[in-house]
Amino acid sequence: MTIEIPKEKYTGAVREVTLGATADEGGTRAHTLTIGGESTLPYLQFEGTIPNRPALALEIRDRKPDDWSPLLLQAWGEAMDDPGEWAKAAEAAGADLIYMVLSLTDADGEPNTPEYARAAVRKVLDATSLPMAVVGPGQAEIDNELIVPVAEEAEGERLLLGICEEKNYRTIVAAALAHNHLVQSKTPMDVNLSKQLVILIHDMGLPLERIVMDPTTGALGYGIEYGYSVMERLRLAALGGDQMTQQPMLVNPGEEAWRVKEAKVGEGVPENWGDWERRALDWEAVTAIALVHSGANMLVLRHPETLRRVRSVLDDLLGSQS
Repeated sequence: MTIEIPKEKYTGAVREVTLGATADEGGTRAHTLTIGGESTLPYLQFEGTIPNRPALALEIRDRKPDDWSPLLLQAWGEAMDDPGEWAKAAEAAGADLIYMVLSLTDADGEPNTPEYARAAVRKVLDATSLPMAVVGPGQAEIDNELIVPVAEEAEGERLLLGICEEKNYRTIVAAALAHNHLVQSKTPMDVNLSKQLVILIHDMGLPLERIVMDPTTGALGYGIEYGYSVMERLRLAALGGDQMTQQPMLVNPGEEAWRVKEAKVGEGVPENWGDWERRALDWEAVTAIALVHSGANMLVLRHPETLRRVRSVLDDLLGSQS
């Protein structure tokens, strides 16, 4: 007796988006990076195709951060003193993409400047040939001041620029249009808001093939369930044929996991929490792996060991040669 396994048939697929530009394409990257393209729910290969593996990015800063866990400072060591060296270390650790976050202030507490942002991004572009994302510190007016000159400095490199939110997407999208870049659209855990922002950005003339959607997530124990469900509904809508939900999804488990107390501190916590380093690494890794299963196409991580663990899971899911 033969039993036929029922299969879902979808009318849509996730849109492919390519980051980076080689010399033939007007940039200086060694290769491009394509995400998205799947025509099935995560890792159900018997129902569709998954042409591109999720990309694993490592976050770096334009200067050594003041508020990162000592465990992260220990992992990166002196490389954090220079963004170019940090980028080299991230590439050596196996990153597919460098995700650079510009600081709000310099080490002395003075406001960051467009000149410094330009110089720092140029240093990273010269230090590594990986595709790259550059985002502001998260304040709309300052993001605009810093990202516009960065877009000009990296003309033609097809950077992923951000973060585009409803209150400040216009300036960053205009810079992406003028200098041939992509944008990261971010909304707070809501299917309709995610879709609406993509529509607004596309209405400005930016092709859908140059938009990566960040639906926002929470860390393990801090709202990941709701973020997971939003991503799941976005993916179902995309596979159902809704074109404005078909953008590949970026999530940032590194930022989310390392801001929680369980990962960030090792003193003044209950003894039964166990070893600090093991706990912290597990917190980031479990958060990231859950988001892999929710359909993430790009994950931004902070610790190189987490990247190794997540890549191992992806190898098991997709095969190391896929």
